[in-house]
Amino acid sequence: MRRLLMLIIIIVVAFNTKPYWEDYLDSSFMNDTIAKLDSFKEKPEVQEALTKMNDKIGSIIYGLEGSLQDVKEEVKEPNEETEAVEVSKPELTKPENQVFSIHNLEMGDTRETVEDMLGTPVRSSVNEYGVEWHAYHQDYHNFLMAAYDDNDQVSALYTNQDLIASDSGVALNSSKQEVHETLGEPITKIRKGLVYYQLQDDGEYEIYQRDNSYITVFYDKHENDSVTALQIIDEDLEHGKKDIYSAESEELKEGFEYQLFDLTNATRVNHGLPVLTWNDHVRGTARDHSLDMAENNYFNHTNLEGQSPFDRMQEDDIAFTVAGENLAYGQFSSIFAHEGLMNSMGHRKNIVKEDYEFLGVGVAFNEESQPYYTENFFSN
Repeated sequence: MRRLLMLIIIIVVAFNTKPYWEDYLDSSFMNDTIAKLDSFKEKPEVQEALTKMNDKIGSIIYGLEGSLQDVKEEVKEPNEETEAVEVSKPELTKPENQVFSIHNLEMGDTRETVEDMLGTPVRSSVNEYGVEWHAYHQDYHNFLMAAYDDNDQVSALYTNQDLIASDSGVALNSSKQEVHETLGEPITKIRKGLVYYQLQDDGEYEIYQRDNSYITVFYDKHENDSVTALQIIDEDLEHGKKDIYSAESEELKEGFEYQLFDLTNATRVNHGLPVLTWNDHVRGTARDHSLDMAENNYFNHTNLEGQSPFDRMQEDDIAFTVAGENLAYGQFSSIFAHEGLMNSMGHRKNIVKEDYEFLGVGVAFNEESQPYYTENFFSN
């Protein structure tokens, strides 16, 4: 059976690459070969094998083209579809004291209030402010993250789902113009210690200073610059972060990795896609590449030894039929990295690719504490 599948794969590759090689072969030889292949393809056992491969054949070809990996494993049948999770959206009300609320929560609310409403967090991980993001969701539906100060009051909120309410009606998918009408002009620089840092002006996000908080509105360039996510950070928390980049630590590295994983799954849920499973094995591959880039001062899918992402995964004994890699560098946090990746069409396609099953994220920091992010996606 394995030999038969290998032969079928060779046939499919031959037909798909026909435009590239047919001009270099004698026409009579080519016609004779194609006739033989057509005859072979009509055999009952071949037809049966082709039927079994059906939905998988595209992924196998992609894996071969991308990685030239060893395809000794027999083709597996597609996984049975899991039952869709039905989670009702909360009824949102206008905030009472601030411009925005998220899941009817506002800055200064108590941890007790949050957890009475949402239960215990699914994950808690260190963020760039030295506190923990606590992620609340039901299988990534109604996803939000909250952080607390020393008094167990909300000092930060984030969501990339339809949980945003405002006193002006601005919500997820609102236009940039509606945001400007509500919040006015965004700030263009932010102070850290004695240094002012100029904020980027590429339209992917804008930061406002309101209600004793820094409000970052993220936009989706591929959806008419509509609101795609919202982050609110208490002024005291922001001012307590003395540098634009946070010092490297094992806890922050792991925090960024899991946060980027959760953000990816929350986005997939938004697009009606199944969530990905964390894979610690490929996390190691991703970490190694991030560290290599950070230590050797380059930023590329191909490393200095000429290895592609697929080469690196194969070298680490990761079996896959389809795989992809996203890279980000220099963003302040996993939130900024993820929102930036979603505004880059090639990276976005990986994030919302239905074929993937697993994801591992690896982070490393260079000497200036700038983070390198590597996401490795795959299915087997």
